[in-house]
Amino acid sequence: MSSARDKANRRIASLQSMLCVGLDSDPSKIPTLFHSMERPVLEFNRAVVRATAAHAAAYKVNTAFYESRGLAGMQDLEETLQALPPECLSIADAKRADIGNTSRQYAKAFFEAWPFDAITVAPYMGFDSLEPFFEYEEKLVFVLCLTSNPGSADFEERILDDARPLYRAVLDRVRSWQRNGNAGIVVGATKAGLLQELRQEASELFFLIPGVGAQGGSMQEAVNQGADPDRLSAVVNVSRALIFPKGDFRSVEEFEDAVRREAVSLHSDMKDIL
Repeated sequence: MSSARDKANRRIASLQSMLCVGLDSDPSKIPTLFHSMERPVLEFNRAVVRATAAHAAAYKVNTAFYESRGLAGMQDLEETLQALPPECLSIADAKRADIGNTSRQYAKAFFEAWPFDAITVAPYMGFDSLEPFFEYEEKLVFVLCLTSNPGSADFEERILDDARPLYRAVLDRVRSWQRNGNAGIVVGATKAGLLQELRQEASELFFLIPGVGAQGGSMQEAVNQGADPDRLSAVVNVSRALIFPKGDFRSVEEFEDAVRREAVSLHSDMKDIL
């Protein structure tokens, strides 16, 4: 088993939590109090991490929110990665894939220059575009399979000539691509019935499940249907509903308390299910 997967499963088992905290840190949405600081997004992220560290199994950094701010954003990404608890799985939500030599550089960027434990990738250019990621056998590679957005019907759910939906073809290929248990898939929590179908078909894969919270997915269904037979090998991502609590915060401590309360509630729900 890859060391990244082993780390994640040890954390899930010890906490009885599959909570993945999504750091979709949009500067326009972070509380006003952080904007008076020299590094608003970084300090916001650090506050979220402090508030959630006792309850999280993983953190997912959506790289678009950092890349869009140029060099300053990339510096925030690097220092955010350094702030994550080492016992938690770190995921670069980068959705990369390209011809082999380009993907090799992407893999080097997110597994070496920024030493994330895992990355999200897109499958539609085929295996040669993903092989450089799978060559890192101690990491985790999450392949987009059945996502939570409405547009997933445009391609992912289209029926192929052999009567399979495209997402099932992706699943079958990912199962054959994995090395040392380093493969996973992204399946949206809004696809509850299909999530159960995919888990029953591929008990050996690690699942990253977005879509709980602002997108309306059910936590109970995500955990029950996404966990493997040992109640491991899945993390459930919550972003906006967790990191942007409602309220006017007069201090960082007040903000952290609000985030912590939501993290405690999510963790409690997961304990009850697991």
